[in-house]
Amino acid sequence: MITTLKHIVESFIQQPVLERALEQVVTDVKVAMKTQCCSIYFADHEQQDYQLMATDGLAREAVGHIRVGFSQGLVSLVGQREEPVNIANAPSHPRFLVAPEAKEDAYNAFLGAPIIHQRKVLGVISVQQSESRHFDEDEVAFLVTLAAQLASVIAHAKIRDLLEKPTVTQQHNHKYLRGVPGSSGIAIGQAYVHKPVINFESVLQKKHHNLDKELTKLDLALAHTQEQLSKLSDKVGMLLPSDASAIFDVYKHLLNDPVFIERIQSEIKSGWSVATALKTVVEETVEEFEQIDDEYIKERITDVKDVCQRLLVNLLAKDIARRKPPREMILVAEEVTASLLVELSGQKIKGICSRLGSSNSHATILARAFGIPAVMGLVNLPVNTLDGHELVLDGYSGQIHITPDESVVKEYQRLANEEEELAATVQQTAELEAETIDGTQIDLFINTGLSADLDCAKDILTSGIGLYRTEIPFMVRDRFPTENEQVALYQSVLNAYPHQSVTMRTLDVGGDKPLPYFPIEEDNPFLGWRGIRLTLDHPEIQLVQIRAMLRANMATQNLSILLPMVTSVAEVQEAKRLIHQAHSELSEELGTKVPWPKIGVMIEVPATIYQIEQLSKLVDYFSIGTNDLTQYLLAVDRNNARVAGLYDYYHPGVIQALLAIVRQCQQAKKPVTVCGEMAGEPIGLILLLAMGYRQFSMSAHNLLKAKWILRNISIQDTLDMLEDIEALSCPKQIKDFMFIRLEKVGLGGFVRAGK
Repeated sequence: MITTLKHIVESFIQQPVLERALEQVVTDVKVAMKTQCCSIYFADHEQQDYQLMATDGLAREAVGHIRVGFSQGLVSLVGQREEPVNIANAPSHPRFLVAPEAKEDAYNAFLGAPIIHQRKVLGVISVQQSESRHFDEDEVAFLVTLAAQLASVIAHAKIRDLLEKPTVTQQHNHKYLRGVPGSSGIAIGQAYVHKPVINFESVLQKKHHNLDKELTKLDLALAHTQEQLSKLSDKVGMLLPSDASAIFDVYKHLLNDPVFIERIQSEIKSGWSVATALKTVVEETVEEFEQIDDEYIKERITDVKDVCQRLLVNLLAKDIARRKPPREMILVAEEVTASLLVELSGQKIKGICSRLGSSNSHATILARAFGIPAVMGLVNLPVNTLDGHELVLDGYSGQIHITPDESVVKEYQRLANEEEELAATVQQTAELEAETIDGTQIDLFINTGLSADLDCAKDILTSGIGLYRTEIPFMVRDRFPTENEQVALYQSVLNAYPHQSVTMRTLDVGGDKPLPYFPIEEDNPFLGWRGIRLTLDHPEIQLVQIRAMLRANMATQNLSILLPMVTSVAEVQEAKRLIHQAHSELSEELGTKVPWPKIGVMIEVPATIYQIEQLSKLVDYFSIGTNDLTQYLLAVDRNNARVAGLYDYYHPGVIQALLAIVRQCQQAKKPVTVCGEMAGEPIGLILLLAMGYRQFSMSAHNLLKAKWILRNISIQDTLDMLEDIEALSCPKQIKDFMFIRLEKVGLGGFVRAGK
């Protein structure tokens, strides 16, 4: 059965025309199941009916003409139930609908299975037979399995077909895809698909006749590519602070890798041309990496392909020919790379969408630094057919709307305009205190990882840095930074707020944050070796980082150290032992008293919620990572586009957990700060205020909006909402309720724009 299913699905994928692909499927299924008829119907949710799209057994002329209402016929019954319907004598069933044009009088047995993609019924596949009988369990299982496998490829094919055959009737039937939010914001523009003219697919196997000449070509191309990368590094260094340009150190390292170069030289010495040799080594390297199921390897494959693509172009002494980008450009690619983004930075890139990539890829890190909305991981993105089409990109939800109708464009344009107006409005609060109408003082900190974030916030009155993500400077390098390099980096951050608190989180890698030089191979990285688990197992990494933090803090004395991914008291005890060790060593080495920092624990693993009382005896403060806490409470991988719709801060379970945390921290008399995206959302901020939170840390982009909200609401307003919120049972109810209440206090429009 598996072989047959695979053949049917692969035949569908390989057929470029949707109608022909559907015709092939119904014929293949009819043969495989040895039935007399197979048909596929597509659901039209606007017309509220099913349309016959392909058949092998009914009248051919009925295709495209038979339409069955959602409440009529056996096909609709399958869609309504969202499960298979198996009937021995269909004409006797009360839902049987006579369609003379179908010429199905000869059939009695009916079996239908729904085609469902992301909880939406796309259509129904059915088989029929003249003999009155129930289809057996194996036949039902085959059709149900096939329908499940076809669902995603049909969804993709329908979008592709829509793009290739636009008609007047399709203008109100636009499609959208959901990916992984990479960088927040809204972009409306024209798709510009990046496809290099020269690629490895065009390189043919070719021998050479002059070894020295080929080796010289390789040396020259390597030198030229290194020079280009240095220029790109300098360019990003002028656009962003120096730590962002460290991304290109990874690329340079690949070109300097002696093993990689020797493999190419070996192929050349075997008689192959330099281009053929490069192609062979790249394909072998990528194939080797693809055998390993590891996020680090996925990112490394991107680096290898990107650098070697550039090297190939230089080998063939040609430039990548590009069309002139549109004025309102949304960059689209199989995978947007850091070098491509920097190369095109002179153009006005309004947004980025990529079929591959994650929320922590190099390109995504740069997109956030540049302030460009981005959606990554759009697995069904029809890249080859998107060029020139209008797109709406929602970097908040991770959706892109393809050829949207006028109403969608107008709504997003309104939101974009409100964002611009909002930015001008909230700028007025930049130098004002963060306090509510009734005078309650609130601490607003910024989250940062690149120096660019500090530049964005330099003119804003804040309480300091609530979360400095030390892993980002680690991620953009090709090796662990030395102690002195870390000291210089941490000093620049501490000096940015010399009289305010600066919280630095110890190295938090693993899961969705791989290091390009420290591979971790795990089946489930989010529940694996990450955060404090990794650094406690590698005290040599932890001690160097702690020493660097303590040295950097000598002058300013404003350092707080935050421990991530804590699940037990024992982990905190061991981490404190290492901090004490580093402190003692430095005090002895420097011959002076080294300032002792505040130490805190990040609450992001649900188990920690139940240990706050014990942990409070060991630490000075707590910090809640709402992103991971939500992920673990709901068992949802937030970087997985298939379940992205289930990830919601406003789930009642998350709300109850946050209430439990703040009450325990108040009882233990320990300060608690909320980090993560929830604190930066208007509804989230107000909910947290109502719960009793008074310290928040968020991106510089959201901080001004948060301050404006605080200065336009009272604590009593928020408390009036909380009791009703606790009685609600789903995220949508909570958000709808909050919106209505905020409308009453004059913040409804702000919440719409701020979201």
